[in-house]
Amino acid sequence: MTAWEMVAVSAAGFAAGGINAVVGSGTLVTFPVLLAVGLPPVTATISNSLGLVPGNLTGSIGYRRELRGQRRLLLRLLPASVLGALTGAFLLLHLPASAFEAIVPALVGLAVLLVATQPLLQRWVARRREVGDDADPAPGRGRMVALFAGAYATGTYGGYFAASQGVLQIGIFGLLLHESLHRLNALKNVLTLGVNTVAAATYVVVATDRVHWTAAALVAGGALVGGYAGSSVGRRLPAVVLRTVIVALGLVAIAVLLTR
Repeated sequence: MTAWEMVAVSAAGFAAGGINAVVGSGTLVTFPVLLAVGLPPVTATISNSLGLVPGNLTGSIGYRRELRGQRRLLLRLLPASVLGALTGAFLLLHLPASAFEAIVPALVGLAVLLVATQPLLQRWVARRREVGDDADPAPGRGRMVALFAGAYATGTYGGYFAASQGVLQIGIFGLLLHESLHRLNALKNVLTLGVNTVAAATYVVVATDRVHWTAAALVAGGALVGGYAGSSVGRRLPAVVLRTVIVALGLVAIAVLLTR
């Protein structure tokens, strides 16, 4: 790697850390840059997963105020996310890329649709709930099953490729929880941290030869700073602005995935 390539990878890590803290499409910045500097696709994906973990951590810390009162829910959903991350890592290491990437644009498109229509859908769901259930914002058994399934599915997606994992999480959880977009973002950041940490640890243990340690370290350095900077900006954005950013980046993700 030349000096300029190292600068480019670090800058991509910074941008990805900030984007992941606010939305969750940072891989769409780092992945193309890692390919451009000569890394094979699987090596780029694995090195990127390792590198983004510090940014996930600082992004979660930046949203610590919005995490208040969500500890019990996080403890329930983290196991599903971890199990999904292990599944995704297995798929990445054992299946051809085309087997999973063929449906990625459709999944991101669904996520964008869910985020864009979330306020309308939440009002529709609220009108159909019984008064007793509507008065209690805590998720019941049916919604917990759906949340668990959503955490597992997005964890699997994140363990495999990671791009727009956050968009999917916000889209799914936004329909099932009575929470503001910023609190959903805080929840998403912690679950993403869990997914990427477990996936990265799996790659280190069973696929050490596929890790480009220099690239991973450069991404990590940039993401560490970018994650905290992104959370500081993102938690101050009005919900409508944040929703617009999420939808816009989701559409960009679809375009990138269809053309790369």
